[in-house]
Amino acid sequence: MKRFNRHRLWQLVADAGLIALAWYLAFELRFDHGVPPYYDTLFRRTILIVIGIKLAVFVLSGFYERWWRYVSVRDMWGAARGVTIASLVAGLTVYFFSPVGQVRLPRSVAILDWLLLLGLVAGTRLLARTLIERPGTTLVARGKEVLVAGAGDAGQLVIRELQRNRQLGYTPVGLIDDDPRKRNLRIHGVRVLGTTSDLPRILRDNKPDEVLIAIPSAAGEVRQRIVNVTREGNVPVKTLPGLYELISGESDLAGQIRPVQVEDVLGREPVEVDLEASAAYVRDQTVLVTGAGGSIGSELCRQIARLGPQRLVLVEQWETGLFEIERELVDERGFAAAVPVLGDCKSRTKMRQIFERYKPAVVFHAAAYKHVPLLEANPLESVRNNVLATRVVAEAAIEFGARRFVLVSTDKAVNPKTVYGHSKALCEWIVEAYGAREDVSTRFVAVRFGNVLGSSGSVIPIFRRQIAKGGPLTVTHPDMMRYFMTMPEAASLVIQAGAIGGRGDVFVLDMGEPVRIIDLAMQMIRLSGKEPERDIQIDIVGARPGEKLHEGLFSEGETAVPTSHPKITRVSGPIVDGVWLQDELAELERLVREGDTLEVVTRLSSMMRAPRLLEAPPPIHADEEDTLSGQKLH
Repeated sequence: MKRFNRHRLWQLVADAGLIALAWYLAFELRFDHGVPPYYDTLFRRTILIVIGIKLAVFVLSGFYERWWRYVSVRDMWGAARGVTIASLVAGLTVYFFSPVGQVRLPRSVAILDWLLLLGLVAGTRLLARTLIERPGTTLVARGKEVLVAGAGDAGQLVIRELQRNRQLGYTPVGLIDDDPRKRNLRIHGVRVLGTTSDLPRILRDNKPDEVLIAIPSAAGEVRQRIVNVTREGNVPVKTLPGLYELISGESDLAGQIRPVQVEDVLGREPVEVDLEASAAYVRDQTVLVTGAGGSIGSELCRQIARLGPQRLVLVEQWETGLFEIERELVDERGFAAAVPVLGDCKSRTKMRQIFERYKPAVVFHAAAYKHVPLLEANPLESVRNNVLATRVVAEAAIEFGARRFVLVSTDKAVNPKTVYGHSKALCEWIVEAYGAREDVSTRFVAVRFGNVLGSSGSVIPIFRRQIAKGGPLTVTHPDMMRYFMTMPEAASLVIQAGAIGGRGDVFVLDMGEPVRIIDLAMQMIRLSGKEPERDIQIDIVGARPGEKLHEGLFSEGETAVPTSHPKITRVSGPIVDGVWLQDELAELERLVREGDTLEVVTRLSSMMRAPRLLEAPPPIHADEEDTLSGQKLH
């Protein structure tokens, strides 16, 4: 017999004993230990019937689908419901089908039996969990003593997991929480020792081996304050990831404990997005993501997979990235509806084949080259892969009846100074132009945001490599500032923006406050356990051609219009003439085909300087402002 079945059998036997004990005690208590002979006969002739009926109800109620060591409050409510149903069925059966002539089961016996069995079932399960989780019930060493910051839901889950699973090598010795009402409370036997302001004293008094931040919703400055204190006390600190990373990651909470990273302490307020509320346009639909193996594309795939699409088509020309995201979705996340397609968005023939075969209802276009210095050196490829490929995918979406097209854009498209910025601004123009056409049913949206923390080629991985080599860290200018957002936040807001509007709208995500790059470098050095300038130098190397000290989120002539989501803003501004844009794109395509680099760069600059604009932007109709509940989506 398998271990699980043997374990379930022992639970069944234990419950059979509890049922018999409750039935016996109910008769004894009802008759004050003097059970009349005819009721004693009723007891003896019905006990096996009662055990059989109640065990059958317990099995049907799912009593044996969970080990007692993992019992929860929800399980207790389920047990109460199961015991009530079992006692009701057994009591009515014995009452109406009495095996002892005219002797009926006293109602008081049935009530006592129900109360006793309820107490015995709940009590044994809680006792089993208490004994199993009690410190010292395992032969595993006590491990590191850890102070847990956060006595909320995540903190309680972490405490339970650390106590239950000693193999993790942690023993919680205390909690801190900024809610003064929790001071001196005990959570799973672990006392709340004070608030974060008491942390220096608590570290001195308790001398933990490690501090664990278990506040997924904490703002960056809260984590930074804890990190600063622990660094002064020379105590290592780890953290649970933020809300989005937590949701997107492993189901095992303790498995997500990791060292504090710079993403955790940037000071951004965590953005709360209810994806389920805006998922109606994705659920049960065929969704296509281009650039599915890239940083943003792969995160979009992870989050879309959780929203229940009928099929998720992953389009990517990078073989390794495509293989990795497809395997992750299937093997780690159990999502079997992923379709990997190796293909190049620049190929009109390939895109038409993909769209004709899969007929996607929603398209997220994340495929793009993005490394500014490389694209400055290779402007033809920037136009070919970013601009012309966007037009190819957009036209395929229109031809094969896609309902939505969402472009992933960037703040580099705002008042662009580089080839990359020019190319992304043109992509936004394509979205606006197609969205404004009355003969096009596909709803076009572009979503503009700043730097994504940890994306390939971004400043953070570069700084990490430089720190690992011992420095120096290279910063282009002491006043260089950039907007930052985590990958899961950006992907979630892109999906949510896709549920709003759609007539060529450009949306801007709330990026919070910009961060000085030199401050970011210093934080990363300190998080590595070293000090800036003393252990690792920071070199100022000078700004690159076309690089701006401050990136904006709105171009000249653009204004911000609020939407139904507080973190998503609609851009209101002049719209380019679609006919003029098509002519310019055709000319760009010819120049790229001929390999005329100088003329391509010149043409891009002239288009940016003097675009032909429509006299008035198209009006926003009432039915185009989609609600976040997913209504009016089609």
